[in-house]
Amino acid sequence: RTCDQLRCTACDFRVSLFNDYIWDQSCDYLFFRNNMPELSKLRAKMIKKKGARAYACQCSWRSIDELTDLQTDQRLRWVCGKH
Repeated sequence: RTCDQLRCTACDFRVSLFNDYIWDQSCDYLFFRNNMPELSKLRAKMIKKKGARAYACQCSWRSIDELTDLQTDQRLRWVCGKH
């Protein structure tokens, strides 16, 4: 299960998630810094992939296509924003 209220403690942005998408490999920090959270701009680097999920805040992003424990990634500063 995934928390749908994730928040980044580094950039203080809510983490957006997109079902059935992954991020293009050309994504970089400036892309997210300049385009979050506007979906119309983010779509330029989203690739349709059934069963995957794309996550992003303003400073970090991940594409997940299998069961993954995001807490093991020390670079991520995502925490539950409370329900």
